[in-house]
Amino acid sequence: MSRRLVDFPCPACGNPQMDVFFEQRAIPTNSCLLLDTREEAEGFPRGDLELGFCHRCGFLSNVVFDAAEYSQRYEETQGFSKLFVEWAKGLAARWVDKYDLQGKRVLEIGCGKGEFLVWMVEAGAGHGIGIDPGVHPERIETTVSADRLTWIKDFYSEAYRHLEADAVVCRHTLEHIHPVGEFMRTVRSAIGDRLDTIVLFELPDVKRVLEEVAFWDVYHEHCSYFSLGSLARLFRSTGFEVLHLELDYDGQYLLIEAKPSATTPAPGAPFEVEHDLDVLTRGVDKYAGEYDALAQSWKRRLAELRANGGKAVIWGAGSKGVSYLTNLTNMGMTDEIEYAVDINPFKWGKFMAGTGQQIVSPDFLVDYRPDLVVAMNPIYLEEIRAQLESLGLHPELIGA
Repeated sequence: MSRRLVDFPCPACGNPQMDVFFEQRAIPTNSCLLLDTREEAEGFPRGDLELGFCHRCGFLSNVVFDAAEYSQRYEETQGFSKLFVEWAKGLAARWVDKYDLQGKRVLEIGCGKGEFLVWMVEAGAGHGIGIDPGVHPERIETTVSADRLTWIKDFYSEAYRHLEADAVVCRHTLEHIHPVGEFMRTVRSAIGDRLDTIVLFELPDVKRVLEEVAFWDVYHEHCSYFSLGSLARLFRSTGFEVLHLELDYDGQYLLIEAKPSATTPAPGAPFEVEHDLDVLTRGVDKYAGEYDALAQSWKRRLAELRANGGKAVIWGAGSKGVSYLTNLTNMGMTDEIEYAVDINPFKWGKFMAGTGQQIVSPDFLVDYRPDLVVAMNPIYLEEIRAQLESLGLHPELIGA
C-alpha cells in the first residue's frame, strides 16, 4: 500500500496533514449489530477506511470516516466473561476508593449496557447517571435501588451539560468519536468551574495494535486510535490536568485519570510513558510493511486446514471477529470458517456483519467438533480452554 500525506486536519491537535499508511475499501460500517439473517449480514452497509497518522501528536484517525449506527440492537458487552467482570469490578471499586466517590454522583458517557456504572454504585458511589443510545439496564442484576440509577438513551452532547457529577467516566467510547478534540472540549465546557471533578477514561491502546500488526483490532467503528502519549496530549490541550496514566488488562487498555484545569494548556510535566512519538512512528511503519504478509499467512493456514478436511471456528463474535473475517475474506478466503462462537446468548443465531457467518453457542461445538479454534482475544485463552474441556473438546486453540 502506498503512503501519502493528505490535507486533513488532525482531529486531536489540528495539524493540517496526516500520513495515510493503511487503506481498506468496502468494510462493514458496524460490527456489533445483531443481524437476523445471513442475507442481511452479507448485504450490510459498507464504508472505507484510510488510516492516517499525525506526526505531531501521535493520534491515528480514519480520515474518510462517515458514520456508524449505535442503537438498541448494538451488542458490545463483555459482561458474560468471568475474567472481564472480575477485572472491571475491581477497576470500578479502585476508582471509587481512590477518588473518594463514596456517596457521590458519577456520570458515565457511553455507558454501554450499564454494567460498569452499576458496579461503581455497588462499590459505594451514591448515584449513577448513564448515557448511551444502546443502554439495556433491565438486563443487569443488582441489589442497588432504582432511585440511585438514572438512564438516558441518547448520545452525550451539549444538551446534557446541566448534568453535574463528582466524576465523569467514559469507557471504550472515545475511539468511536471522530472529532475527538471537539468532544473533549464539550466535556470540559460542561464541567465548567467545578475543578474538583474527576475524569476517568478507558480505551484501547494503539501502540500494541501497531507493534503486533493486529489487523483484527482495526475496523470502521474505531475511527480514532490513541496511545498513552497522544491521549495525554489531547487531554492537556483541551483543558485537563493529567493525574495518572497506565496500561491495564494485559496491556490492552489505556487508563487516564484527570481533572479539569483552570488554564489551557493544562499544567504538569509529561509522564515518562508519554514520550512515544518515535515508537508510534516505527509502529506505523511496521503495520504498513507487514500487514499483507501476516494476513496472507492466516489465510494460507486456514485454507490448508480446510483442504485436509479440518474445520476452524473463531471464538469472539464482536468487532475483532468481524474485522478478522473481513480482512481474510478480502484476501480471498471463502468457506474456511463457517461459524463464530460467542458466550453472549443475545448473539446466538445472529450473523456476522459483512461476511455472514452464523454466531453459535459453545455447546454447538459438541456436534460440530472443530479442529482449530481461533480466540479473537488471547487474554481469554484459558477461559476458553476451560469451556472447551468442560464440553469434552480438545481442538487446537490459538490466539489471534
